[in-house]
Amino acid sequence: MPRGGVRPGAGRRRGSKSRTTLTKEAMREHVRQRVSAELDPLLDAQIANAKGIEYLVARDPKSGKFTPVEDKGRIADATEIWLKQPNVQAFTDLLNRALDKPKEQEQEIKLTGDDALIAALLNGRKRAKEARI
Repeated sequence: MPRGGVRPGAGRRRGSKSRTTLTKEAMREHVRQRVSAELDPLLDAQIANAKGIEYLVARDPKSGKFTPVEDKGRIADATEIWLKQPNVQAFTDLLNRALDKPKEQEQEIKLTGDDALIAALLNGRKRAKEARI
């Protein structure tokens, strides 16, 4: 037998997937199904978050702190309506998913300093690139 090289019959067949890849794909599909089932309420919540959310708060009689009213039975105890500011990140995320993420703008880099030094560096890079070819 020659030294090294590929041994016939060793490893997975071409095109087959490892167990970890199959497990991850199954988990992704499970998450995809769960999210798809709840898509409308999730979208409504995300849109509300992007616009800004109003919520009821009640003052706790023992501590005096305001707490969000989460139980429908405590709605009568609510003392104020608070407004959470619109979330720009949620808005950006919605637009990126609905209209595709905008292309990153190319930025021009301006070098400042000793012009002779910059020219020497650029010339050195050019020579190194030519030497590799």
